[in-house]
Amino acid sequence: MSSPTDDPYRTQPEAPAAPSRTAVLDREEQVREEAAPGDHERFAHYVKKEKIMESALSGDPVIALCGKVWVPGRDPKRFPVCPTCKEIYESLSGGGKGGDDKD
Repeated sequence: MSSPTDDPYRTQPEAPAAPSRTAVLDREEQVREEAAPGDHERFAHYVKKEKIMESALSGDPVIALCGKVWVPGRDPKRFPVCPTCKEIYESLSGGGKGGDDKD
């Protein structure tokens, strides 16, 4: 009689695969604040002039004193001033003196 290892029709088990390794890459998540749709179109907000210029060049959004986040692109003189921005701006020390601008 033949032994089970001599069976020509028996499939041989595959050799165990080499252990695989998985690396985990850590990356910082960038949280983007989203603007509420339409809010930036209702008012002209206070933002630092240099931030407006940076946004014009890079396309990155700006953050107004009131917390609104958007990419400026419209003439702020066509809209009323945001009451929250105005209140914050006036409460700052020296309110009314340069540094901030409407957009």
